[in-house]
Amino acid sequence: MKKVLLLTTGGTIASRPTQQGLIPDITCQDIIQMLPVPRDNFLIDSRDIFSLDSSNIQPEEWQFMAEIIAEALPHYDGIIITHGTDTMAYTASALSYMLQNLDKPIVLTGAQVPIEQMFTDAKMNLQVAFAAVNMELPGVMIAFNGKIINGCRSVKVRTLGFDAFESISAPYMGEVFADGIHIGSKNALSAEKRMFKLKNSLCTDVFLLKLIPGTSPDIFDWLQQKHYRGIVIEAFGMGGTHFERRNLIPKLKKLVANDVSVVVCSQCLYEKSDLSLYEVGRRLLECGVIPGRDMTTEAIVTKLMWALGQTQNPTEVRQIFDTNYAGEVTL
Repeated sequence: MKKVLLLTTGGTIASRPTQQGLIPDITCQDIIQMLPVPRDNFLIDSRDIFSLDSSNIQPEEWQFMAEIIAEALPHYDGIIITHGTDTMAYTASALSYMLQNLDKPIVLTGAQVPIEQMFTDAKMNLQVAFAAVNMELPGVMIAFNGKIINGCRSVKVRTLGFDAFESISAPYMGEVFADGIHIGSKNALSAEKRMFKLKNSLCTDVFLLKLIPGTSPDIFDWLQQKHYRGIVIEAFGMGGTHFERRNLIPKLKKLVANDVSVVVCSQCLYEKSDLSLYEVGRRLLECGVIPGRDMTTEAIVTKLMWALGQTQNPTEVRQIFDTNYAGEVTL
């Protein structure tokens, strides 16, 4: 029998209709009463830690969740967190870095339709989450629509469809079929036995900029004036920025020279960025930016927050981005 801790944070799965729209109102005890899993297989403890729409879940909540998980981890075989879908991928990525060297499953799940409503997807998603614990898959993951996704490879790609999440540039950890769950690629790092560590310091002075044709270089002066320590740039295609007329390169050089860590990735959802392929990318590399490779934007933003929470040295931040902690990047 697996011992499982169910943590609830609000989200659609726990929402009820009000005059102001759907608002989280269902408690963990309510959810346990509706759990569609064999009670003989699991001993379940539960705790309500938030009752928030996930749009209101921010880095402070990630840190609190990480602390609760770290404290509870020795006493359970796995931990399941119900969470709103809108920022679930950010939370999963952040936890992947803060909870170092996990050898147990931490599974986030939620729903597109509240658990009390007809056509809810909550019950199947919870079933898959419990199955992931039962199979002892290590690491932080998202269970949704019959898929088990590495937390730092997950992205929400649909607002209404039940297949709301996809695994980006990485195989699913598991998929549900008529004959059961097929286990896919496990995190290769999970084979290495290392001591668990809680490292939940974060720096929120991180800005995400999506380039458009004609972006003004002056935006970077403003970001420096606001004392941002890290900037993530979603560039074009393989990772290019314009340098004709509105030349972004000198401003980026100035940022890097002033110890601002700049990470550049692609606006394209799938496959990797490669700044070495075109001139527009090589000029970025000459500025000293950090390549985002095939990481998702969610994984990059949270990794930069985490890296800047560990060190103020830009060289060490670069080294952190050259390290694969939880399967978030292909090196």
